[in-house]
Amino acid sequence: MKQILWVILMLAFALGIKAQDQSDGQRPKIGLVLGGGGAKGAAEVGVLKVMEEAGIVPDYIAGTSIGAIIGALYSVGYRSEQLDSLFRTQEWLDLFANGNITGVFERLVGVRGDVDFLKLPIPFSCVAVDMQTQREVVLQEGDLPLSMRASMAIPGLFMPVKINGRMLVDGGVMNNLPVDVVKSMGADVVIAVDLTQNKHETREFSLKDLLGIGGWLDWLVSRPDWKKYNKNRQAADVYINPPLGGYGATSFNKKSIEAMILAGEKAGREKMEELRHLASEHALR
Repeated sequence: MKQILWVILMLAFALGIKAQDQSDGQRPKIGLVLGGGGAKGAAEVGVLKVMEEAGIVPDYIAGTSIGAIIGALYSVGYRSEQLDSLFRTQEWLDLFANGNITGVFERLVGVRGDVDFLKLPIPFSCVAVDMQTQREVVLQEGDLPLSMRASMAIPGLFMPVKINGRMLVDGGVMNNLPVDVVKSMGADVVIAVDLTQNKHETREFSLKDLLGIGGWLDWLVSRPDWKKYNKNRQAADVYINPPLGGYGATSFNKKSIEAMILAGEKAGREKMEELRHLASEHALR
């Protein structure tokens, strides 16, 4: 009788392990999307604080512009406390005006040379735009600091960045909230942090379709970036849009940074129940 009970217990134990393995294999992957917005990226740091409290570590990260900078740093091992300190102490405007931005990024990420961004501690992608073709470019390999620099190269403010023969500018020109990118990386559930305050309705026409006129003029009239932004915003599973009225892309003064970090924390806490649900239900690492 004891032998029979022992066999039953062993079978139950083995079946339990098998069921757990199957559950782990089916665990939804969490993608984090960090949108562009210059200094308003401080709010993303506040959201990250709350995500860490909830026990969430994303499986994938995709970012645009300032979101690419924060996302790249997070992907190589930075956490919210370090990012908070960086935002409060870095003289951002002086850096952008006079400094070697790529060199600073090299020092911060500690990664040089060609690397596969998908093999970083947290797989990472960032978005830029080919200035000549007006097409979105998803950067997933190569020089990480240079790719960060390309993703934030706002036309008219920064020089385009040459990568693989293409002149690249800020990814926000085409995709400021790359939910579609993180989904293509393998994410099943997406947390999106959107810094955009003024929403625009999608335009369902284009000069190229109507008159055969393409290029930047068509972009100005048709605004394909609005169309993609609205689609991506709606596709996010947990959508966090901190209220940042009164702050702009250049609001890098210490008082504004502190206020925006707090605004991000508050917006994140409003989604705490959803975040904790993700952490508990899907047993995130």
